[in-house]
Amino acid sequence: MAQTEVSSVVSDFIGFLNASPTAFHAVDEAKKRLQEIGYEQVLEREDWKLEAGKRYFFTRNHSTIVAFAIGKKYVAGNGFHIVGAHTDSPCLKLKPVSEVKKAGFLEVGVQTYGGGLWHTWFDRDLTVAGRVMIREEKSGSVSYSHRLVRIEEPIMRIPTLAIHLDRGVNDGFKVNTQSHLVPVLATSIKAELNKAVSVNGPTDKTMNKSSHHALLLQIIADKLGCQPDQICDFELQTCDTQPSIVAGAAKEFIFSGRLDNLCMSFCSLKALIDATYSESDLENESGVRMVALFDHEEVGSNSAQGAGSPAMLDALSRITNSFDSDSKMLTKAIQRSFLVSADMAHALHPNYTDKHEENHQPKLHGGLVIKHNANQRYATNAVTSFIFREIAVNHNLPVQDFVVRNDMPCGSTIGPILASGVGIRTVDVGAPQLSMHSIREMCAVDDVKHSYEHFKAFFQEFSQLDTKITVDA
Repeated sequence: MAQTEVSSVVSDFIGFLNASPTAFHAVDEAKKRLQEIGYEQVLEREDWKLEAGKRYFFTRNHSTIVAFAIGKKYVAGNGFHIVGAHTDSPCLKLKPVSEVKKAGFLEVGVQTYGGGLWHTWFDRDLTVAGRVMIREEKSGSVSYSHRLVRIEEPIMRIPTLAIHLDRGVNDGFKVNTQSHLVPVLATSIKAELNKAVSVNGPTDKTMNKSSHHALLLQIIADKLGCQPDQICDFELQTCDTQPSIVAGAAKEFIFSGRLDNLCMSFCSLKALIDATYSESDLENESGVRMVALFDHEEVGSNSAQGAGSPAMLDALSRITNSFDSDSKMLTKAIQRSFLVSADMAHALHPNYTDKHEENHQPKLHGGLVIKHNANQRYATNAVTSFIFREIAVNHNLPVQDFVVRNDMPCGSTIGPILASGVGIRTVDVGAPQLSMHSIREMCAVDDVKHSYEHFKAFFQEFSQLDTKITVDA
């Protein structure tokens, strides 16, 4: 890749990150990019009329999105070539009753979501983003709409305790997530003054008036261009206001929140878009190229829109049945399919080298990491790793391997969930990164390029490569 093209991919990624403070926003951004090149949205609650050579997508809960391009030579029973990732990241989500008043301060009650490095959330300039349900009335008719919201300016902060009041803090900073991890919104006095001079202040109809601070509701309503009493409910989370950037003395790193797993979401989405950009890209394709970006991976995937739901199987089934209703066709299709489970990997940390097994130390700039675990915490096996590695060899792309130390527990991904739930061949991979689950993570510019190229090559070449592989014969 030329340097200008590398810069283009990375610049595009930075734009994606900065447009995606929440899973809802990430799906919305993905949806816009797909529609820009002609992908057609289909709705799960309606019948699908699909055609070979066409491109489609659907969303579920607006936090999961599945996009697919059907090859012109596709027939029912042919396989699906899928890259799966997730849209969610550890964060602090507002409680159903978020109004907290303590010591003359207005604070916002939050829940911890996922396994975050919560100490990194202190002393950051925070805001809120998410989705809001709005009541709208036109000509005497009431309707309810789902609206995304993001407050750009910092409105909250979780201040640390001064060292003078906690002399032993540097011996070990232990966060009590219930009492310490509560963002400060305002002082009570200033909040009352602002309320008194507000022209369009909250009315008695405000959503659960005792549940949330009137000041917070007013800020959200102003952003949405509605009145606070039109807000019926919301799902909001705290977000860092510092933008994602290319950084480092050699401009080789990306500093950002949510790299796990928006990096893999972006690289897979861009790879699909670029591998299906024109009609000619699907001319000789006999399978279905697909990207599935799921919500709730960080908390186990057990939701209606998580990888543990029937979403993936539903998609495979409906696409297959659109061409042939014979139930045996889906079984054949699954056995001819392949899933790349893409979730960020742990790069070797220069200050903690003992945390990695000595023969498996993924490094920044080293390309995608193939993850292995004998106890099936990852779904990789010899066949699936070979397929993914062979694609790398054909394109001169670097690839690495990771196995967790025997004396440490191993994380997991959507890979084993989908491999066992659907019965699809799966390889677990991810780009290497540092500071995983921090509010501010880092990865390498080169690995964004490597990931994008690897996924794109997978979409373009898997059909032919798979015909050369024999296992269950």
